[in-house]
Amino acid sequence: MRHARRLLALAFAVSGCAVSASFSAGVFRDRQVAFQLSAVPSDWRAIHVSDADLAFRDDAHEASVLINGRCIAEDGDVPLTALTEHLIMGTTERQFATEETIPFDAREARHSLLKAKLDGVVMAYDVYVMKKNGCVYDLVYVGDPERMQTGIAAFEQFARGFHVLEGS
Repeated sequence: MRHARRLLALAFAVSGCAVSASFSAGVFRDRQVAFQLSAVPSDWRAIHVSDADLAFRDDAHEASVLINGRCIAEDGDVPLTALTEHLIMGTTERQFATEETIPFDAREARHSLLKAKLDGVVMAYDVYVMKKNGCVYDLVYVGDPERMQTGIAAFEQFARGFHVLEGS
C-alpha cells in the first residue's frame, strides 16, 4: 500500500510538471514548437480537433483550418512530397490542381491544391508542408469543394503569415 501511494504521488508530481500548449496574441507554443500566425480572420472560430495543434472553422465557407508542428527525427530526411502524401493518406480519387514547391518562411514548402474522396465524400484541400529547424509544419484548409473556393484566398493570405519562432 505504501508503495502504491508513492507511485500515485509521483504520477501527480510528474503530471504537474507537464508543459501545456498555449495560444495567445497569435503565438502558439508547446514543448517542441513555437510559431506565430498572422491575424486570424474574424469570421473563423477556434475549435478543438484532437489531431491538430490549432484548428479553426470557417463556417461561411464550410471549411476547417488545421495547423500542426512536430519534431520527429525520422521526418528530417523525408521529402516534402512524401510528408504531403502522409497528410492525405486515406483519401481516394485524388485530383491535384496545384503541386508546387514555394518559398515559405525563409525555407521551401510544398503547396498542394486538390480534390479527393474521404470516406466516399469529395473534399477539397489546400495544403502547405514545410520543414524547418528539425520540425515539420502543416497548414491545411479542407472542406466542401464548392463552398470553400471563395475562402481559399483568405486562407492562403493567413498561411503566408506563418513564422517559426526561435526555440523550435
